[in-house]
Amino acid sequence: MTQVAFPKLLSSQIAFDIARTILDGFDKHYRLFRQTSQVAKRHFEKGDWAVAQKAARERIGFYDQRVQECVQVLEDEYDNGELTDEVWRELKLHYIGMLSGHKQPELAETFFNSVCCNILHRTYFHNDFIFVRPVVSTEYIETEELLPTYRVYYPATDGLRFTIKRIVTNFQLDCKFADLDRDVALVEQRLIQIFGGESIEPNHQIQVLSSLFFRNKGAYIVGKGINGNKEYPFIVPILHNRNNELVLDTVLFDHEQITILFSFTRAYFLVDMEVPSAFVQFLRTLLPRKPRSEIYTILGLQKQGKTLFYRDYLQHLKHTSDQFQIAPGIRGLVMLVFALPSFPYVFKVIKDFFPAPKETTRAQIKEKYLLVKHHDRVGRMADTLEYSNVAFPRERFSEELIAELNHFAPSLVEQEGDRLIIRHLYIERRMVPLNMFLGNAEQKGNDALIEHGIVEYGNAIKELVAANIFPGDMLYKNFGVTRHGRVVFYDYDEIEYITDCNFRDIPQARNEEDEMSAEPWYSVGRHDVFPEQFGAFLLGNAKIRKYFMQHHADLLTKVFWQSRKERIIEGFIEDVFPYPQQIRFCNQTNPDTPATPASPYLENLNNE
Repeated sequence: MTQVAFPKLLSSQIAFDIARTILDGFDKHYRLFRQTSQVAKRHFEKGDWAVAQKAARERIGFYDQRVQECVQVLEDEYDNGELTDEVWRELKLHYIGMLSGHKQPELAETFFNSVCCNILHRTYFHNDFIFVRPVVSTEYIETEELLPTYRVYYPATDGLRFTIKRIVTNFQLDCKFADLDRDVALVEQRLIQIFGGESIEPNHQIQVLSSLFFRNKGAYIVGKGINGNKEYPFIVPILHNRNNELVLDTVLFDHEQITILFSFTRAYFLVDMEVPSAFVQFLRTLLPRKPRSEIYTILGLQKQGKTLFYRDYLQHLKHTSDQFQIAPGIRGLVMLVFALPSFPYVFKVIKDFFPAPKETTRAQIKEKYLLVKHHDRVGRMADTLEYSNVAFPRERFSEELIAELNHFAPSLVEQEGDRLIIRHLYIERRMVPLNMFLGNAEQKGNDALIEHGIVEYGNAIKELVAANIFPGDMLYKNFGVTRHGRVVFYDYDEIEYITDCNFRDIPQARNEEDEMSAEPWYSVGRHDVFPEQFGAFLLGNAKIRKYFMQHHADLLTKVFWQSRKERIIEGFIEDVFPYPQQIRFCNQTNPDTPATPASPYLENLNNE
């Protein structure tokens, strides 16, 4: 019979005190995190969009700020000699005991790891010092009665229309609706479509998360209908109209639409959650193919998402045997990109040197990626996970990749036994580079896909502009196509704010020598941009030129860019909808008409 070894009686007061300090640091972090989410409701009611965006950006930095505060306290209070291996092991056991009954134990474990890894060098700490795997279960954590995770409604009892109105009014938004009865009727008709015209059984219920999801200028009701053994996810966006009155804008129920709303290309939602794991569990029933790591990130808990992603990655390595290879596509001047064919992500390492015409530094590139991290990505910029000192199994790297790393980024690569350590890298969702997508479509003679790619490319740029982002390098190779057919920007080393750019027309040539000159005859400042030049490197292909000029010719004019810049400077925040315009109630004269797909080319795309 196997004997179980129990730890001796915990006796270290230092270990107990440090555990208490770390948990207090986490509790402070989550209290401030929730406060920001709660205040988001007030910003939405008042239409204070600039204030709301600022609060959302600041919240992203909360976690690192609290970790550094905690590390500073511990370093000031204790000498290294006091922090023996035995103290560290006992510290973890004390911490586990303190998490009994805690509402966010998984987040508190990750916070503990962050503090410990900041204090201890990677070659010193042992896995039994930190939480390699979760220890405290998040199943069935009780919430306060006043704010349950979700509310349940029974339309068979009260009628579907009355139930919908109750759902909306229960959120107690302090702002007038333009015509709530009209909107509720439209939602009712859409939900009847979703339920397939089935009769509502006595046990039919609608479950709705108790907190609204706030992001940008929208608030979202997230729920699902349950009728027998069938579930019907749905989301209802609430927006302000031009009179600053509220409207229910549409109902999202298509799986593609819901997935795109909760995409890795958008900034994080602000949601008031007492028990975040319960929200994750609910959302997984709406998005069964999305990993928990991404759902935590969606909810603004990006550090937890990053932790779970890394655990998933390690598990993937254990169960696969393919090798890391240089990623397909045109190789960049700034980043060395590699991938594991069986894993749907790419790994990006900043090179040690950059050939002309690049004029930048590693620090500047990291600043650009940080800018994107804190900015509203409006569904058009990929989120990135930043890691330090990542250990890879050396035997899983191709010799070609090892040679590339040693040549282009030797300062970031270290071999330690059978492990290859990369000191700094970014991990990003893998996409098909747009230039490859367009080339493949042309080889197949599929003009619809070419048009789709160009329409999406122009839409991506225009939505980035709405968020005050100028991509800098607009070549197709710097954009990717997701599995949902959306075009996303992912190369950030030349990104700038639109408001920092000076958009100009090319001056008229003074004489024939000017026209024939290989160099510009006019002065060009560092932030000068000449939109009419874009066509020279974007429109060499006749078919691409045809569709570009048909849909996005305005991108080649100074007027377009300058007018958007002026609107931003004036404080106007554009509407960027995370769902197709065709399904909005205001664009449908007949609400009984089935919703239009997100893209007329999407079905064709998926068939490829």
